[in-house]
Amino acid sequence: MYLLTPVLVAVVCILIVWMFRNADGSLEKRKELARSSAEARPWVDEDLTDGTDLQRAEEDADEWQEPEESVEHIPYSHTRYPEKDMVKRSREFYELLNMRRSVRFISNEQVPKDVIDNVIRAAGLSLLVGSLAVLSTVGAETLKAETIGQLFSEISFTPSRTNWVKEYLDTAPVLILIFKQVHGFAANGKKKVHYYNEISVSISCGILLAALQNAGLVTVTTTPLNCGPRLRVLLGRPSNEKLLMLLPVGYPSKEATVPDLKRKPLEQIMVTV
Repeated sequence: MYLLTPVLVAVVCILIVWMFRNADGSLEKRKELARSSAEARPWVDEDLTDGTDLQRAEEDADEWQEPEESVEHIPYSHTRYPEKDMVKRSREFYELLNMRRSVRFISNEQVPKDVIDNVIRAAGLSLLVGSLAVLSTVGAETLKAETIGQLFSEISFTPSRTNWVKEYLDTAPVLILIFKQVHGFAANGKKKVHYYNEISVSISCGILLAALQNAGLVTVTTTPLNCGPRLRVLLGRPSNEKLLMLLPVGYPSKEATVPDLKRKPLEQIMVTV
């Protein structure tokens, strides 16, 4: 009986080591799962995290998402063009957008409000889970617009990445701030998760840039970096919205210049398989 004691001790030690190793393995698996979940959303720019985003871990179990099946479907109306017209239209659209450049020298000449309303309408066609806030630098909004420029210059300054001098924020007659709605609210008051909100608002931003170019206006895409929360509070936007992009909009100044950059040829941006 006493001869079995060392054997039992050895078995117990082996079991303890095995249990600890399994615990470490489970922890590593959880860490790997968390990393894979983050990597599954590659369109999320870490520079834009401002603490207002809806974290998965904080989502309540009783949150409700309206199913797509509850949305009534209607017949789709489509216009089909002859192939010759299709080629012509696609070429003209390419030539229009090929003239678009990021312009940092913007005139303070006023832009017709109807034009801004229409480009916002166009951008909003894809915005099921986002919002666009337009801030004009005219009249009573002047002080607020100047404050935005000051906040952006002070908070976003990073010597290795950008220059703090952003005169276009002061001279542009219109500032367009694009917010994404991380979640909404259902009719019953519960939170309604907006899946793929980054994708929806990104599509809207692309349409907005094309609409501005079509209207003969210029802009420069500006990332708010870490001043997003203070701008959201300054504009009185709700906590479920997160600033994604800021666009100064107007006519190019007479002295406007742009870098002499070359576009990528088609063979570098398209792969045919």
